[in-house]
Amino acid sequence: MTLFDAGGRSKLKLVVAYDGTDFHGFAAQPDQRTVAGVMARALEKVLRHPIELTCSGRTDAGVHAWGQIVSLEADPGVDPWRLRSSLNGILGPEVVVRSCELVTPDFDARFSAVSRSYRYTIVNRPEPDPFLARFAWWVPDPLDLAALRLAADPFLGEHDFSAFCRRGPEGSTNVRRVLRSQWVVEPHAPGVLRYEIMAKAFCWQMVRSIVGTLIEVGRGKRRPGDLRAIMLSGDRNQSGQMAPAQGLCLWDVGF
Repeated sequence: MTLFDAGGRSKLKLVVAYDGTDFHGFAAQPDQRTVAGVMARALEKVLRHPIELTCSGRTDAGVHAWGQIVSLEADPGVDPWRLRSSLNGILGPEVVVRSCELVTPDFDARFSAVSRSYRYTIVNRPEPDPFLARFAWWVPDPLDLAALRLAADPFLGEHDFSAFCRRGPEGSTNVRRVLRSQWVVEPHAPGVLRYEIMAKAFCWQMVRSIVGTLIEVGRGKRRPGDLRAIMLSGDRNQSGQMAPAQGLCLWDVGF
């Protein structure tokens, strides 16, 4: 048995990018077109045996990814380069395997991850951008960038994010530790703003709820100082409407 064999099987790590527009999320669902569903069919076609996928982040319908991580076991002797090439021939350009490598048997895309980073893109111009429409939220109203940046600060650290999450299973917690929360202006794309957030883990629809509330601050409908009170309330009704799915992208996963 080699370093990369798990009971006679090989463990693979895939870095995957996809346009989530026409998918009903990542996770496989009956009678729905999902990223995991099309990937599993392509993998089983190439590998010629059943597979089970594990991902780092189960993105919702319409949400994109640049750095989604997927792990799976395969029969021994698999060639990662050939597998990647075959999958991209079947799935690309909608789903692209950016890299494929053999990893140790204990690697798990979900449980080995120590951080996840998301980016949310805003087009803040009077007119929409046809080339960004699938990947950004068009906000025509002028946004106060200074207020947006001030409002992003309270999310840093460990907090109960119940005010920004949908209710999870009974007994679950919405306490999360946020490691980065910042707004970035795209230097070569006037009017394009990007919100970046990194945490060890996220609860359901947390980023879209945060962005929707931040944009209300940018529009002058709330003050930056309101964010802390909203968070402490733990009341989902106190935060803003969720931002649309198309602006969100799972950007990177740390291990």
